[in-house]
Amino acid sequence: MGPLLALASAVCYGIVDFTGGLQSCHAPFTTITFLGQLGGLLLAGSAALLVPAGAVHPADLLWGALSGVGSGSAMHFLNRGLSRGDGGTARLERSRELGESVVVPVSTVTGVALSVLCGVLALGDRPGALAWTGIAVTVPALWLVAGGGAGGRGAGGQVADGLLASAGVAVQYVALGLAGSSARLWPVAAGRVAAVPLLLPTATRHRRRLRLPGRLTAQALLVGAGAALGLILYLLAAQRQLLAVAVVLASLYPALPVVLGLALLHERVTPRQTAGLLGAAAATVLPTLG
Repeated sequence: MGPLLALASAVCYGIVDFTGGLQSCHAPFTTITFLGQLGGLLLAGSAALLVPAGAVHPADLLWGALSGVGSGSAMHFLNRGLSRGDGGTARLERSRELGESVVVPVSTVTGVALSVLCGVLALGDRPGALAWTGIAVTVPALWLVAGGGAGGRGAGGQVADGLLASAGVAVQYVALGLAGSSARLWPVAAGRVAAVPLLLPTATRHRRRLRLPGRLTAQALLVGAGAALGLILYLLAAQRQLLAVAVVLASLYPALPVVLGLALLHERVTPRQTAGLLGAAAATVLPTLG
């Protein structure tokens, strides 16, 4: 059950990553990030109220809040990297492509590596041989399937944003994995409570930027709700298996846009992406066997 929950989390994040990146090209990234966390708060808070919890200790809420700080920071820098550009339709589209080919693989690969190291060194995770093989395959697979290394010139800012986002990703996953299972979904809700005020100053720096068309506002809230759902699924997965394995499976989300593009839009998949998809498939199966 744990692997299926982690993979379901990856599906949620794949959709969130794709739609969030598109939104950041048409609205200020600070506003998109803030509204996303607000949408996540609405969903996580409602879910926590609906799911009965046992003993909710202060430590569980603190771990959840720390995870929320990581989530908010990761989304801020990820969306900033995806939105870099000087305006104009062609320039904007090029900026999005550059950001996706640099920010997503850098943040995902480094975030996975940091999370696995924390799980092994700090939490005492001891994956089996097959699980370690799957973890080792994940890093190059994610890099290839997300188009890593294709950014070319002008990618320095995206690399920096990707590295900063990866630190937030690691904090998000590790801290949430340390919350007690008796608290049920309250750690996720606590994380959103912490993330919203963290992002409020940057979102309100220019008040006009908070005024988005109703359609964009609704989309940003839905994207944030999807991210919160992904975190809920990850939390449930981490309670049922090693954190290192849960992180690896939940982080396979960059493969989803490629698969959807192939199946629905009949897009051509590059040899690099094909190799990455094969690696992602191996990374999905091996940890569940070992």
